Parts: sequence; structure tokens; C-alpha cells
Amino acid sequence: MNRVKLTRNQKKIQKIMKKAERQQKKMHRSAFSRLMTQGRSNRSTAGSITLLFFLFLLALLMLFPVVFMVSNAFKPINELFIFPPRLFVINPTLDNFHDLSELLADSLVPFSRYVFNTLFIVVLGSVGHILLSCMAAFPLAKFRFPGSKLLSSLVLMSLMFSTAVTAVPNYVIMSYLGLVDSYWAVILPAFSMSLGLFLMKNFMEQVPTALIDAASIDGATYFGMLWRVVMPAVKPAWITLFIVSFQSLWGATGGNFIYTENIKPLPAMLSQLSGSGVARSGVVAAISLLMFTVPVVLFVISQSNVLETMATSGIKE
Repeated sequence: MNRVKLTRNQKKIQKIMKKAERQQKKMHRSAFSRLMTQGRSNRSTAGSITLLFFLFLLALLMLFPVVFMVSNAFKPINELFIFPPRLFVINPTLDNFHDLSELLADSLVPFSRYVFNTLFIVVLGSVGHILLSCMAAFPLAKFRFPGSKLLSSLVLMSLMFSTAVTAVPNYVIMSYLGLVDSYWAVILPAFSMSLGLFLMKNFMEQVPTALIDAASIDGATYFGMLWRVVMPAVKPAWITLFIVSFQSLWGATGGNFIYTENIKPLPAMLSQLSGSGVARSGVVAAISLLMFTVPVVLFVISQSNVLETMATSGIKE
């Protein structure tokens, strides 16, 4: 009898999950079209053309620093100091990248070591941030317990504080734990960023409660409900959170926490080169382009999930 009940419950769960997936895909496909249709119903052709032209100007404005950065990486040293600055390079060259390779070859710490330090901090910090955010957001989103509303309010209020405000408390805590001048001095504070908890809580609230109830009847534990039911349903949200966390940690220098050269990340080396004088301006331009390329490639690969997250962020059942 127990096996028959479990089989029936499993079939019910599968039917509910398939129905929820169909509804979610239909909602994703129609969300943007509904918004566009609602906007077009009250806008003339001239208004649409004006809006597109305005968006085109904004796109050019946002594209300007990217083009300038790419152009600077291929400028010879004399073009970098032309005033007024020129957007496009006149005589493109690879001397900046050649100088960078020679400089890194003479460095006491290999360039690969800086890359490893950065990737270790970024990957471990981002994955840990996602795991802790999801495990904390699940009970806040789907269960009611004493103090849940207070905790949700505290999470919302914590978004008001910037990293500069929490820098001193973070250093005091890391010093007390004996983690200063280690990877964990940068990784552990990344785990506690409240943005991930806030984002995941809002998206988990959109997951149908019937799925969780069916999994509970089938004998699933709380972790089973989270990893097998909720996490697949909010996949675009945690992929977006990974990109946000990745970009935040990718530019972290760890200057207030890491002092040993062997464990410094790549942005720390860039800041050191920037302070070496104008003779290193070409090298700084080259490494800035390299630092910029990795987050852009990551975003391009996963942009569909990011757009899906933005399209459904304001939809409530």
C-alpha cells in the first residue's frame, strides 16, 4: 500500500511540475509581448520612432567607454596622451600587450598565479553565496515562523548599506577570526551579501506551493524540496545571481585584507601597475581590456537567463 501511495504521489508531482513548467514558459514568452502591446496601444508611429531614436542615443552613450577602452589597448604610448583624447586609434599596435608579457615574465610572482587567485576567490565566493542565499531564502519565502517578517525586513534594510560602510566591521571580524591575509578574508564577506537573499526570496515566492506540498506528501525532506523542486524552477534567478556575484568579486583587489603577494588577485596587480607612472599607461590599458573581456563573455553566454529573470521579476501569481 505504501508503494502504491508513493507511486500515485510521484505521478501527481510529475503532473504538477509539468503543468507549472508549461505555465512558466508561456508566461515568459508572453510577458514581453504583453508589455510591448500595452505600450503600443497608447503610442503613435511618430512616438515609437522617437522612442527608438532616444534608446539608440542611450546605447551609443553606454557603448562609448567600451569603444574607448578597446581603442586605448591598441594605441601606441604617444597617442595615449593626445589632448583632447581621440576615440579611435590612428596607428594600431600590439606593443602594449608585448610590454605586458615582458613585464610579467620578469615578475617575481607568475601571471598564472594572479589568475588562479582571482578565479579561486570568484568561483568559491559566487558558489557559496548562491548556496547560502538559496538555503536562507527558502524558509523565508515558503514557510511562516515567528520572526520571519522581521528577518525579511532586516534583509531589505541591509540593502541600504554599501560595502564602504561595512568595510571596518568586516576587517574587525576577519581579524578576530585570524583570517586576515588569506583568501577567506575576501570570500567569507561575499557569502553574506544580502542582495542574493533578497533576489532568491522574491523568486521563490513565485514557485507554486502545490509543488512543495506534493513533495512533502511524497516524503521529501526540506533539502529535497529545495534542490529537486525549487532550485530548477528558479534557475534563471540563481544564474543571474552568479553573474552579479562574479562581476563583484572579479574586480575585488582585497587591498584591505590581503598583503602577501602570492595570494593577491589580478586587480591588485593592475592597481600596482597603475601606480608605476605614465610609462606603464599602455600596459595598464592592455590589462584593463583583458579584465573587461571575461565578465562580458560570461554575460553573453548566459544573457538569456538574465533577460528571463528581468522579464518575470515583477510578475506575481
